[in-house]
Amino acid sequence: MARPRTHDIDALLDAAERLLAEHGGSGLTIRALAESTGASSGSLYHAFGSRSDLLGQMWLRAATRFLELQEQAIGDLDGGQEAAIEATVAVASVPARIRAEHPDTATLLLRFRRDEILDQDLSPELRRRLERLDRRLLEVLRRLADGLWGRHDRPAVETVAVCVVDLPTAILINRRERIIDPLAALEAAIRGVIHGSRQIRGESA
Repeated sequence: MARPRTHDIDALLDAAERLLAEHGGSGLTIRALAESTGASSGSLYHAFGSRSDLLGQMWLRAATRFLELQEQAIGDLDGGQEAAIEATVAVASVPARIRAEHPDTATLLLRFRRDEILDQDLSPELRRRLERLDRRLLEVLRRLADGLWGRHDRPAVETVAVCVVDLPTAILINRRERIIDPLAALEAAIRGVIHGSRQIRGESA
């Protein structure tokens, strides 16, 4: 039996992200991807193995792209807390950059929870790759926490997560039109969290 014709994986994942952005998770099926790309269903199963692993590869590529930009944004943390604050702002600003460069990737990561996309049928290899990615993300949070406060216990890491995950989602990824500069608002909010966190400074609430 002839092997199915191969297609560029990145092009297929681009199309998968586009389908997800336009139609949500229920609209991203092997059949829909075949229709949108001209690939046969057989070639898609050959490339990804299953719909679950298609979604897993799509998520992994998007999350890796995002994390690499965050790792690059950290820069030099040797300049004390102010340098660490600037690094935290730079990491938190990555969603704006990725939305400009890869809007469908931004939609995937910032409008959908991972557990909405991935299911229990994910292959063991993709699960291992996700675990490695999670460890890299934790290292980003720990590095920033160390730069800000010289510690990376749970309160410090969770405070950094508020700055680089929760605040960007609330401020940068918003459909309402703004007249203020959202990046300036994000920086002000991050500085407020960092300087105002009593638990990190060892004060009582």
